[in-house]
Amino acid sequence: MRFRQEEVVLVADIEQMFHQVRVPAEDCDALRFLWWSGDLNDEPAEYQMLVHIFGATSSPCCSNKALRQTADDNEDKYGSEAAETVCRNFYVDDLLKSVQTTDQATALAVKLTAMLKEGGFHLTKFLSNRREVLSALPTQERANPTLNLELDQLPINRTLGLHWEAERDVFCFETVSTSKPATKRGILSTISSLFDPLGFLSPFILPIKVLIQDLWKGRVEWDDEIQGHHLKVWRQWTGSLPRLEDIKIPRCYRNPDISNSCTVQLHVFSDASEYAYSAAAYLRLSDNHRDQAHC
Repeated sequence: MRFRQEEVVLVADIEQMFHQVRVPAEDCDALRFLWWSGDLNDEPAEYQMLVHIFGATSSPCCSNKALRQTADDNEDKYGSEAAETVCRNFYVDDLLKSVQTTDQATALAVKLTAMLKEGGFHLTKFLSNRREVLSALPTQERANPTLNLELDQLPINRTLGLHWEAERDVFCFETVSTSKPATKRGILSTISSLFDPLGFLSPFILPIKVLIQDLWKGRVEWDDEIQGHHLKVWRQWTGSLPRLEDIKIPRCYRNPDISNSCTVQLHVFSDASEYAYSAAAYLRLSDNHRDQAHC
């Protein structure tokens, strides 16, 4: 298995992506709407949207098609790396890319900006874990234009629901509100606010999922206050919520001291009980001098 260490992160956003993609004239009737100027006694005016809008189920698909078409049409001009990045590293309007060097990240940012401009897209709000990359980009195109790169710490950025601390290059979590009532509805509301697409918090959330199972089995109503053992479990769990801020997950798995010629193994384990099932994956890297394992 070949493994590259990719330390430099590049994050950006396409400004109002949907609104940059026009709707074919023959399809505009699907986005027809009525508009009252102010007095509901007046006859409404009838309009059609000429661009794709937020909320329409077709907008992400159509906009992604336009984005990829822009990459295909301009690959010869801006290179295969930029075109591949558009096709593989965009999540709707969010760019998430990691490369090996600051020079590579800077050059890629410039090429991507120019390539997408060919299709009418404005790539902006750049963020990186390397100050050299940000300093090479126009100030107004950074996520924090007022950030002093010589004095200020790099910010914590929310990317696809995850909190990423650029200064230390780690994923982190924020404490959620515990003001919800101790009811089935309140419990579901609280754990739903913990967005964890990569499953980092699964061991922490599992006991509350088991608690919800018990509440369903006990036919507890949505707004009934829970009692006894269930209430004790809930209070212990909410009491530990502030400790989430202590969790820091390094984004890059690999220690820089490990050579590029190391061997890489992926070990996956899974098991189940009467309450739940789970899986854990370990990445094992080794060279002639040391081993390193990450979960």
